[in-house]
Amino acid sequence: MIVVTGATGNVGRPLTQALADAGEQVTAVSRHATALPDGVRHVAADLAEPATLAPALEGAKALFFLLSGDLHAPDADPAGIIDLAVAAGVRRIVLLSSQGVATRPLGPSRVAVRAVEDAVRESGLDWALLRPGGFASNALAWAESVRTRRTVAAPFRDVGVPVVDPADIGEVAAACLLDDRHTGGVYELTGPEVITPRQQGEVIAAAVGSPVGFHELTREEARAAMIQFVPAEVADDTLDIIGAPNPAELRISPDVERVLGRAPRSFDDWVARHLAAFR
Repeated sequence: MIVVTGATGNVGRPLTQALADAGEQVTAVSRHATALPDGVRHVAADLAEPATLAPALEGAKALFFLLSGDLHAPDADPAGIIDLAVAAGVRRIVLLSSQGVATRPLGPSRVAVRAVEDAVRESGLDWALLRPGGFASNALAWAESVRTRRTVAAPFRDVGVPVVDPADIGEVAAACLLDDRHTGGVYELTGPEVITPRQQGEVIAAAVGSPVGFHELTREEARAAMIQFVPAEVADDTLDIIGAPNPAELRISPDVERVLGRAPRSFDDWVARHLAAFR
């Protein structure tokens, strides 16, 4: 049995589906129940309280561990979740980490994530680390404004990064959970091309079939919006990257294709699959 944390999110949902399609027994972990593929068991748990995950880990052979925003809080104990997995007899763990661990190792939130990576490496379990860059699905933050006002708002309108489709992350995670060849792998996951926020807005406009305006936020405005959902240090580290990406953050990684045997999906493809959100 494989346990998927964050199973109802942008990465967890396609991962859960991929594992179910592969005939695996899956336990989906999230705070609240939701529609799941046939045969998938749901366990409600809050990763900010590691003990609540214990029932889900009973009989598990592998764990997909997503570092949610709560696990960046000062009193969070992500290492406790790894300890629980070891105690439950889990044999493999796949951690959804961050590209910034390698590209911005001194960022406050990245130091914390590196500590979790180190705990995974030292756990004695088989492991793999996934380090995605920016998510294509972050564009869902514009869905309401596109539907109602035909506009998007973002900072750094002409500064791009190679955003990755969360479905690709989910499929890579499934491969790492199921295939021993990925044990000890560290995979940097990006999309196939650098794309700016303005260009993303143009893709959405073409998909919905009408013009979409662009309102450029200041860094301060963007930070004020972000810290409503993530800790301030995560917001600051993220804005550092998307405002002035370094060469490593602009690189198109070969790792999605290396694992899946195909090129990563484009932002256009992601929009086409999520078009209903913007109409």
